[in-house]
Amino acid sequence: MQRQIPMGNIITFPGAHGAPGNRRVPDRRSAPRGGRRASDKPGRAPLVLLVDADEDSNARCEAILARLHFAVAPTRSVEEAKKVMESLRPGLVIARIADAAALKQATATDVPIVLLTDDLLDPEALVEEIRRELRASQTT
Repeated sequence: MQRQIPMGNIITFPGAHGAPGNRRVPDRRSAPRGGRRASDKPGRAPLVLLVDADEDSNARCEAILARLHFAVAPTRSVEEAKKVMESLRPGLVIARIADAAALKQATATDVPIVLLTDDLLDPEALVEEIRRELRASQTT
């Protein structure tokens, strides 16, 4: 069964070398972006470093953040996270309690850390905790 696309919001893309194409996709430019508010500066979403050895919760958390248009750098260990922190300089770290403590000891940065618990695998709770940590880090 073929899905009907409303004709009012269709953009036609040119084919190879400017030739008229037949690719038709919905125009999503006006769709709201999840990780930002109207008062946020455009183009300013912090890089989120995700540290979790559990592959299932890591993938679930990464999917939530990516769906909400956050830039995500997933890592599986503290050693891998330290390397990423040196090169990418994330704006926020999400980690389990043990990983967060080891990461704080290993790096001398004051990057805000959100402690990952099973409660935070709810998208709304995760985004609210990220916003709270970012607001707290901007005021200090």
